[in-house]
Amino acid sequence: MMRAWILPVLVVFCGSVVGMGLVLQGSPGTAVALLLPFLMIAGVNSPLIFPRSIGAQEAQRRSAVDGRPVVFWRPGCPYCIRLRIRLGLRAGQLQWVDIWRDPAGAAVVREANDGNETVPTVVVAGRPHTNPAPEWVREQLSASA
Repeated sequence: MMRAWILPVLVVFCGSVVGMGLVLQGSPGTAVALLLPFLMIAGVNSPLIFPRSIGAQEAQRRSAVDGRPVVFWRPGCPYCIRLRIRLGLRAGQLQWVDIWRDPAGAAVVREANDGNETVPTVVVAGRPHTNPAPEWVREQLSASA
């Protein structure tokens, strides 16, 4: 869990240092304008934006029971962020596996992507789909309900 917070905290820290330098140079407006993108980048990379990750085995077990897709993702991935944001509140209905926290999840992704850890990889009914369109994932959720 600690590792997931490193990037967002580092981004906020760097933005704060740069902002403080601008304030000391007499440009507080520029400092605020610069800090906002840093905060947005930290926000989308924080573990708060993604539903709680579970292990690959648990996700696959749950998916077998309820038919919901499993999303293999990693923090900082812009395609994972795009998928999460475009799914909106429906994202909580998926099983999310952070491949940086779960070696078994990383192995599933490598097996599906010729040895590469390409995310997001969405598994629906046992079949992996690499970086699918968010609309397609939403349709799979509707089909599993």
